[in-house]
Amino acid sequence: MPAESPRGPRLCVLLIEDSEDDALLLVHRFRSSGYTLDVLRVDTPDQTEAALRSRNWDVVISDHDLPGFSAIAALGIIKQLELDVPFIIVSGVIREETAITAMRAGAHDYLSKNQLERLIPAVEREVREAENRRQSRQALAAQHEADARFQAVAASTPGVIFQMTRHASGQLSFAYASDATDMLLGVSAQQLCEDGAHFSRMLLPDDHQALDDALASSANTGGRLNWEGRIQTGAGDTKWINVRGSVRHGPMHEAIWEGVMWNITHSKQTEAELRASQAHLKALSNHLQHAKEEERERIARDVHDVLGGHLVALKFSASLMASRLDAPAEQRLAQVTSIEALIDEAIDTVSRVTRELRPGILKDFGLAAAIESHAEDFSKRTGIRCHVLCADDDIELPEAESIALFRIFQESLTNVSKHAKAEHVEIRLVHTGDGVSLEVGDDGIGLADTDLAKPHSFGLRGVRERVTSLGGCVDFSRRMPKGTRLQVVLPLSDISTVSSDQELSS
Repeated sequence: MPAESPRGPRLCVLLIEDSEDDALLLVHRFRSSGYTLDVLRVDTPDQTEAALRSRNWDVVISDHDLPGFSAIAALGIIKQLELDVPFIIVSGVIREETAITAMRAGAHDYLSKNQLERLIPAVEREVREAENRRQSRQALAAQHEADARFQAVAASTPGVIFQMTRHASGQLSFAYASDATDMLLGVSAQQLCEDGAHFSRMLLPDDHQALDDALASSANTGGRLNWEGRIQTGAGDTKWINVRGSVRHGPMHEAIWEGVMWNITHSKQTEAELRASQAHLKALSNHLQHAKEEERERIARDVHDVLGGHLVALKFSASLMASRLDAPAEQRLAQVTSIEALIDEAIDTVSRVTRELRPGILKDFGLAAAIESHAEDFSKRTGIRCHVLCADDDIELPEAESIALFRIFQESLTNVSKHAKAEHVEIRLVHTGDGVSLEVGDDGIGLADTDLAKPHSFGLRGVRERVTSLGGCVDFSRRMPKGTRLQVVLPLSDISTVSSDQELSS
């Protein structure tokens, strides 16, 4: 049956009808109502299935009984193909039981061929209903797809995505929480949604009020929620979390936030460590400045009291000898000997002060010789015996590493003289498998763990700072049966590179 030229609303109609006259009558009804039809007439199961597969139809109008075919059979084909298309039966006289059976099989309406005034309204109604069902399916499919995308994003987000409500009583409830709840809060998302007060119970008392204030401010101003605080999980772990969300108001004027909770414990720990490190560095800097002033004062005292005293004594001796040139030879020889002794003591003082400031032996003869020389001076000055073992006298280090190790050695002996109450010190400077090791051990009262944590242990802190800046490691430990051991290891890679460069340049 050919399609009509466009005059009004177009309708695609599949007619299951064995009578061409009855089909023309139905077509006439649609034309009279202003419809432009795209119509196809079939009357066998195969034709019906082929037509249903070939395209989408706005409505199927079927006779009830056809030779070898029926409306019930046509509905079976539609059901098999899983189609949602309006199906209206237009037939002659049919019993009520048969009509009910057809409606239960999926027919949308039943009309008599002798009363076709209901045809157009029935078709229009069912076409609208079919369109509504199609749009509902599309909306539902779109919703399912959006839900699937959201669930995929939520599953891959390390934070907890949530919807949280603050009721007039101030109590919190959660309508939604992602699966990361278990990892962050130690409870399942279902548990959190069933008992929103559980989140409030997890807050540390000191942080509870801050969250209430942040929620109230966000709800009153409409601004974003951005709060940081601590929670304690059921396992006893304390965590820092950041809660961020956008606020809106529900039908009962309750504040509702959608947002994310993040675990910021690591960043908070890093921030605290950074602040502590800055405070330590500031304290260390102040101590070093103070130590520098003390060192200047000690040097000035040595120069004034010792060297200055020797020079004054030399002046008196020289004046006395000049006034007694006619004295016996024995007296003059005694005065010269006294002057020589004063000069020797002055030279020793100058040498000692110079070595302590910057030992020339370190540059001229290397680290091992400088350590041996300083240990000898230390023994003479303090009476504490020092035993030095340098297994590799030819250890060659870059200047920065040599000076650092020597200053660390000086600091360790200073600590021994001030705190250890020791009688004997053992020093070892050796190559290890992957670096150079300096060990200083004493037989004193030992070093407690609390000593390492003292806020004013600037000497030990200075040693750590020096070693860390050179990429090495430092260890303080107890010696058996008593005493303390300091070990510093600097990496060998940088040292070997410098030594190799020196060999190539020589």
